Amino acid sequence: MKRVFTLTDRAWLGSCLQYKWQKTLGNYIAVAGPDSSVKIFDRHGQRKNELNLPGRCVGMDWDKDGDILAVISDKSSSVYLWDANVNKTSQIDSGMRDQMSFVLWSKAGPLLAVGTNKGNLLIYNQQTSRKIPVLGKHTKRITCGCWSSQNLLALGSEDCSVTISNQEGDTIRQTSVRSDPADVQFSVMKTDERSSPGESTSCCAERRVLCAEKEEESWRDESRMDRIWVSVAVGKKTLFLFNLNDPDNPIELAFQQRYGNIISYHWYGDGYILIGFSQGYFVVISTHIREIGQELFQAHNHKDSLTSVAISSALQQGSSCGDN
Repeated sequence: MKRVFTLTDRAWLGSCLQYKWQKTLGNYIAVAGPDSSVKIFDRHGQRKNELNLPGRCVGMDWDKDGDILAVISDKSSSVYLWDANVNKTSQIDSGMRDQMSFVLWSKAGPLLAVGTNKGNLLIYNQQTSRKIPVLGKHTKRITCGCWSSQNLLALGSEDCSVTISNQEGDTIRQTSVRSDPADVQFSVMKTDERSSPGESTSCCAERRVLCAEKEEESWRDESRMDRIWVSVAVGKKTLFLFNLNDPDNPIELAFQQRYGNIISYHWYGDGYILIGFSQGYFVVISTHIREIGQELFQAHNHKDSLTSVAISSALQQGSSCGDN
């Protein structure tokens, strides 16, 4: 492992940055600072382009192939699109009158979801230029969301609810949570026996933290609705899981108070979740029915604070950062 480059800008000093690597290719990284711009750099750290916005960037995302970067600003009703292939920027008018708060490309097609401060939703098809406005999807600001590989859209809002919609914007499921939802994700929870029933999860927990990817393809089938689950961090304290076919009987997992707040989490492998906590801990739990919520691995790599965790399925490794 070696450091490839470091990006520095005087305007960024003392500020929180947003950044997004280009999907699939990883040739570009887009960085938004406290000013009204998004700077795009290549993988060598050379600036490729700069998008000047009418206000602060509040969200950005690359499409599934890494061709188009979508950016939204707090002072515009337009969505800014940067085409990586021709290095050009265009705009689409969302038609929304309130401030935008959320933007996300589909994992499986040319669909872009844009949420607003008042809970409205726009679904835009980049291929056909079709716009589907959905007024009143939520009653308050849309804060988080996720597309499934079947083009289902899960959204979380400050109205303490999570909605599941199809690609036409129709709500097919809705559930309430106790506090503000964050970091909503789709996954597939295995409901039957493992492919290797003689192997105990707990006896090889440390190996599974980073090596469980090998089992993933054998069971990850989202065409079976009874296996599709949605997870969401609630109030930074608990992890809320519900089945799409049974949203009225969710599972809510609480953790030791000394861990602090949930900072981020990632599903990986055969139904495992890596969770990073503010007090420097990261923990792995299982979602297998027989051991759901069971803590399989714990590390306290950061003495004072943890700020993020990530998992690479290609490298079969996890990482955490914190303590400066």
